[in-house]
Amino acid sequence: MNIIVCVKRVPETADADVVIDKSGKDIERSGLVFDLNEWDNYAIEEAIMLKEKMGGTVTVISMGGEDSNESLRKCMAMGADDAVRLTDPAFVGSDGFATAKALAEAVRKIPHDLVFAGVQAEDDGFGQVGVALAEILGIPHVSLVNSLEVQEKKMKVHRELEGGLEEVVEVDLPAVLTIQTGINQPRYVSIMGIRKVAKKEIKTFGVSDLNLKPEDVGLSGSYIQLEKIFLPPVGEGAQMLEGKPEDIASKVFDILKDKGGLT
Repeated sequence: MNIIVCVKRVPETADADVVIDKSGKDIERSGLVFDLNEWDNYAIEEAIMLKEKMGGTVTVISMGGEDSNESLRKCMAMGADDAVRLTDPAFVGSDGFATAKALAEAVRKIPHDLVFAGVQAEDDGFGQVGVALAEILGIPHVSLVNSLEVQEKKMKVHRELEGGLEEVVEVDLPAVLTIQTGINQPRYVSIMGIRKVAKKEIKTFGVSDLNLKPEDVGLSGSYIQLEKIFLPPVGEGAQMLEGKPEDIASKVFDILKDKGGLT
């Protein structure tokens, strides 16, 4: 079972003060901590578990600069066999579709039975790359996967739906699966594990290596272009109500009526 996993290096912003940079189209990244995208972490773990059970290889692919090597080496420390980084100035500004075009050409170069990706990325949350990748490759896909079982030349897949529902489907291989958080428990990566893969080769592909033209990717190859990033406006502070329960209930009723919540 040869599996390719597409991963992304993202900034951790949950506990950081996010500042918009001078361009107005990105955040100030200096001082931020970067790590492997959370959803991709589960995708890597699932791929490695399948390899340990069935044999084969796991190859990770990421688009980015040399900084992305850190995340790729983390994947190899977890148990991935090989890593590929797509790097070229032409890739700058690529939306999900343009990114998927580049990834698809890299995937075609590597023997595979399955392609995994996280459901979405923490930084943009678009959830586009995995499904676009499948369409470009011309193979089936299943999104929001939270459980899977390999069958002969097929995969039985459980996928998460809204409202707590779950759908079970069968998909022919090769296929693209976008992995949901909670499907497994990603293993801990030790410092020793990172050191063991520190000198392992990470292959790099540019636009010309992928049989693409510069205009196929980047802004010129994208359907979506980012115009502006802004922080949501700060709302009014909470109104604290005091008094007897019946008085508070009456005040809540009046507030809702005043704000249009009741007719």
